[in-house]
Amino acid sequence: MTPFKIRMRTASLLRRVFSRRFLKFGTVGASGTVINIGMLYLAQEHIFNTVQTTEIRLNLSLALAIFVATLNNFFWNRLWTWKDRVQHHHRPWLFQFGQYTLACWLSIVLQVLFTNLLAPHFYYQIANLIAIGLTSVLNFLLNDIWTFGRVKFKAQASREKTD
Repeated sequence: MTPFKIRMRTASLLRRVFSRRFLKFGTVGASGTVINIGMLYLAQEHIFNTVQTTEIRLNLSLALAIFVATLNNFFWNRLWTWKDRVQHHHRPWLFQFGQYTLACWLSIVLQVLFTNLLAPHFYYQIANLIAIGLTSVLNFLLNDIWTFGRVKFKAQASREKTD
């Protein structure tokens, strides 16, 4: 790859990250955080309050909170952040939700990894904020390119040619 092509791809990547779409993505993520915290409280205090084991109740509550927040974020991102790409959605929404969830889980795993790597050098909350920032960019790019992007899979492209 020539230096010119590398510069052009880097510029394209930076434009993508520092865009209005990225701000929308961040706003949706913030709303998901509020939903996650609220759902965690609701599940812990009311939905699963009859579960006797504290750890099981917490894990059930966390799973429900994360699921509801992820579902919220997916639909808001689909309907608002990437609204202009509806005509490019060649996959059913359930398949797209699976892609979105995989991208989120990859970001979560990397967030834990980066936080643990940075924590010896920074206050743990600062390390976590840095990790969140790094993984948010990755999560946005994965969803922008893969989940809501114009990327078509080879099998799907060949099926469209035969139609």
